[in-house]
This record gives sequence, C-alpha cells and structure tokens, in this order.
Amino acid sequence: MDLHKLIARGEGEELEFKQRTTHPHRISRTLVSLANTRGGQVLVGVDDTGRVVGVRDAEEELFVLREAAQHYIEPPLTALRFRELEEDGRTVLVVTVPESFNKPHRAQVAPGDWRGYVRVRDASVQTSGLTEKVLERQQPESRFEKIPLNKQELAVLEHLKKHPRITLAQYMRLVNFGKRRAFQTLIKLVLHGYIRHHDKEKEPYYTL
Repeated sequence: MDLHKLIARGEGEELEFKQRTTHPHRISRTLVSLANTRGGQVLVGVDDTGRVVGVRDAEEELFVLREAAQHYIEPPLTALRFRELEEDGRTVLVVTVPESFNKPHRAQVAPGDWRGYVRVRDASVQTSGLTEKVLERQQPESRFEKIPLNKQELAVLEHLKKHPRITLAQYMRLVNFGKRRAFQTLIKLVLHGYIRHHDKEKEPYYTL
C-alpha cells in the first residue's frame, strides 16, 4: 500500500484523514458513515492538509477504534481491518471499513442518543428516517434497480455534480415544478438510490 498515493487522493467519499482518534463518540460517526455508504478508509496520523504527523501510541488508537466499533455503533461493525504504515519514523494507522451488509448502522453520539450517518463527499452527514429505510434495502453490489430518468430528473443530478446539496425550493425553481410534483420527483429519486434525503437541519435537503 502506497501511503503517498492514498493521501494524494485527498479526503472524499471513501477516504478520511484523522490526526488522532480522541474519543469513541467522535470516530464512531466516521466509521458508521463509511459502512452505510460505499466503505472506505480512515488514515489516523494524517492531518486535514494531508501531512503525515503520525500517532503517538498505535495501541491506544487501536483500542479506541475497537471500542467505537463494538460499543458505540449499533449494530456493531465487526469487519474493520487495521494496518500500520511507517513514514519517516512516524506511524500511520490505516483503518479499512467495508461497505456493510447490515445497514443501517447508528453511532452513539451521547448517552442514549444514537444517530445514523452517510458519507457525502468528505463529510459524515446525519441521515433521515427515509434514508435509513432506503439503506435497509441497499446491500453491496445489489443496489436498487436504476430507472430511466427524464430531463427534469436528470436536472437534479446535474445540479448536484456542481453543488453539494439541493433543497425542494431550489429544485422547484430549477425545473419550474409545483411543490407536490417536485417533492414526488425527489422522493422517487431517493427510493431508487440516485440521491439521499437529509432532514436533520431546519430545511430538508438532498445530496448525491
């Protein structure tokens, strides 16, 4: 495994940099988001700029990661893989998170508070109830059947290639639809796995 090539890819849907794992609460969100999406890797000992800073104690980091996977994630993640890489005397821990067959997973963010996350570009974004229902039916390599899309439906995907999110109001303006028709179109795209629905902020929005 070439650490430099991995870092050069930059953070994204399948790669996260962590200088260190400070607490199982925090890292559990990242692990859940990767497992609920397409899987990926976490590089512990690499800062946000891609600089290798190394970990002070690899065993301590492994303990926190295993605690998070077993006790701060429901259902637990049991298929994580760990590898230590050396770079100029610094140790980087590579954590591989496979896409899960047991979605949706939720992370414990506070005592008694469990929340689902998915990966949106380089961020872990909280899921909605609708997204979690979709995740229950999504398994690796057996995603929803894709359906032919019309011009107005394709407009959503084109918008999201250039922008991180779209709201119902923005979509209504984009294709000149009324509220009901626009909402039905967006939900159709969610249910067929084209986009994701998020409702944990003041205004619900959609992402790829």
